[in-house]
Amino acid sequence: MTQSFANPLVEQREFLAGKSAILLEEKVVFTISGEDRLTWLNDLFSQKLDDLLLGVSVEALWLDAQGHIVRDFHIIDDGVTTWLITYKTGFEELLTQLKRMVFRAKVVITDCSADYLVVATWDKDIQAAALQWADPWPEITSGGYRYGQASAEPWLYRESLVPVNELPAIWNQFGKAGTMVIDALRVASHRPAGPNEIDEKSLPHEYDWLTTAVHLSKGCYRGQEAVAKIHNLGHPPRRLALLHLDGSGHALPEIGDEVYQEEKHVGKITSVGQHYEMGPIALAVLKRNTPLELVLTVHCLNGGEKLSAHQEEIVPSSAGAVVDLGEFRAKRGKES
Repeated sequence: MTQSFANPLVEQREFLAGKSAILLEEKVVFTISGEDRLTWLNDLFSQKLDDLLLGVSVEALWLDAQGHIVRDFHIIDDGVTTWLITYKTGFEELLTQLKRMVFRAKVVITDCSADYLVVATWDKDIQAAALQWADPWPEITSGGYRYGQASAEPWLYRESLVPVNELPAIWNQFGKAGTMVIDALRVASHRPAGPNEIDEKSLPHEYDWLTTAVHLSKGCYRGQEAVAKIHNLGHPPRRLALLHLDGSGHALPEIGDEVYQEEKHVGKITSVGQHYEMGPIALAVLKRNTPLELVLTVHCLNGGEKLSAHQEEIVPSSAGAVVDLGEFRAKRGKES
């Protein structure tokens, strides 16, 4: 649930200035320990983790066999234990599934959600933190690939793992801000995040998530074949876009509200923010061939209002198909 403690626009400025922190109550922490932890995780997730270095922050996706996104993770290793940050939705089910996949691997999965909290800051260290995850977005990480242009808006977001008993010390160092701050800044920076961005059809390519969360040259993992096929030869059916919303009224859309091109349904809202400079903005997942230059309409299900929206491209309609099909067929012909 998004929240604000005061004026969200003022809170954004204070957060960007490093004066405040945000308690992410929807985030949870668990760990993987044991000598096989990195190779085991490497076999499960889309990111290359078997050689993860001490203190390096990475992102990874868990995919199904068809390459659809099940969940995203923020990961950092302290040399002995790998720490994973994810969201509360379906967390108990996640731990149960992971424990079933241990088999003979020498790993131990530990739920740390009662012992550690996740606190967000903007390019600032938290003195009481056990570890800090620094978001690699929007840089293209090793093995990654970006289809679109990175946003001009900076994204210096960090998540700190704070022992529960140290939380009062955080508020001695920082003021409090609400999660509406992150929503607005994340939308402006084109940053996808679960669970709201994800549905049962979501592919990494649709969000430009190959930038930081997928290693295209690593070994086998569930969904790899589908990811490679779309990246090399196909196109994802949808694409993430930034919508600049009509700000003449007071209404903002909600997650799940539908987007139309005239009378044609073309997508849905996945994140919403009121940015201190850009005004009302949103992320939307749209059909791939939705014309970029046309004005769209957001139908607000709660209240029945309709808002006009102008697109800013995040993922281009040309995403995927990086291999020349003629050359690919010629090569396959020679091999056969």
